[in-house]
Amino acid sequence: MTAVSSLQNAARGRWAVAAMFFINGLLTGSWAPQIPVFLTRLDISKATLGLLILLFGLGALTFMPLSGYLMSRHGSRAVVRGFASVCVFGLLLVALAPSVPLAVVAMFLFGGLIGGMDVAMNANAVAVERRLSRAVMSSSHAFWSLGGFAGGGAGGLIIQHYGHVTHAIIVTVIAIIFLAVAWRYLITDRKPVAQEHHKFTLPKTATVYLVGLMALMSMIPEGAVLDWAALYLKQELGAELATAGLAYAFFSGAMALMRFAGDGVRNHFGAVTTLRISSLIAASGMLVAALSPWPWLVIAAFAFSGLGIANMVPIAFSAGGNQPGMASGTGMSVVTTMGYSGILLAPSLIGFAAEHVGFSTVFVVLSGFLVIVFLMSSLAHTADFAAQPAE
Repeated sequence: MTAVSSLQNAARGRWAVAAMFFINGLLTGSWAPQIPVFLTRLDISKATLGLLILLFGLGALTFMPLSGYLMSRHGSRAVVRGFASVCVFGLLLVALAPSVPLAVVAMFLFGGLIGGMDVAMNANAVAVERRLSRAVMSSSHAFWSLGGFAGGGAGGLIIQHYGHVTHAIIVTVIAIIFLAVAWRYLITDRKPVAQEHHKFTLPKTATVYLVGLMALMSMIPEGAVLDWAALYLKQELGAELATAGLAYAFFSGAMALMRFAGDGVRNHFGAVTTLRISSLIAASGMLVAALSPWPWLVIAAFAFSGLGIANMVPIAFSAGGNQPGMASGTGMSVVTTMGYSGILLAPSLIGFAAEHVGFSTVFVVLSGFLVIVFLMSSLAHTADFAAQPAE
């Protein structure tokens, strides 16, 4: 294969993996407008709904290490294809669940398929970065955000006019079309012989767990803003509900914009410098949001923090997928599992803590988490890469 054709394949692979991120985000975002219907048609309490949503997270955390194990044997392309082929039906499975017992199974599987696909597509994005010798991870995550925005934005309108099953069918068809177009262009990644094993073992290198800790401390603040920022503004600062709801909107909008620009920033300054600057921006924004008495300044501070957090997780994922002597999927599964545990499980602990010390104190502590990432940022040097030969 010539160098030119290799680069052409890698360029097509870059858009193919972007399509995988969009599909994953679309399915996840489309679940949000289904929740009210899910609650009423199964006639369950909010507490039961909370447990079912927790099962979604537990499914994701269960399947993420499995995805890493499968990639160590088969590579990321085969695994992302496999998970995506089933995952596209996940929302439909939940929408059709006629009873609570079947909803339990559907939610666990939906979360597991989303999580397993997530690890595999991130590992494939690392393979694209290696082939192109430039960053694509941040913009890949931006496509996830774009898919989530599309799914969440249009879902309520479709459900209101055509019903929740029709909505799930439409989302499934769109996801299948994107998968069919991208299928052949996903690139292969090298599979280190040392990682080809039949027995599951955790990596023995401490560095990958420290990178996972950075991802965890980056994602906990993201989950906190998602779940608690509006309540913080309303309860502790007296903001109106319409104003309080802008906190996460501005935060997520700033993240999406910066993620599309993030690869260029990282290619220019390098992963370590970008992570250092990003973590300081994120920490300062979170601190101002925690201490300001003015709702609009808090909203602006959350948006400023979002500019920093936007590229922290993609850099941590790239660093995890580029650990020396370790299969990309193995490192990626450790970092993504640790990182997503922060956004899936930590919000409940934050709510408990806020009842005792208040949200302001909680956000000060989260600012401290982001400072810790700044102090650990040198570990992200593996996110930078040298050109690799065609495979």
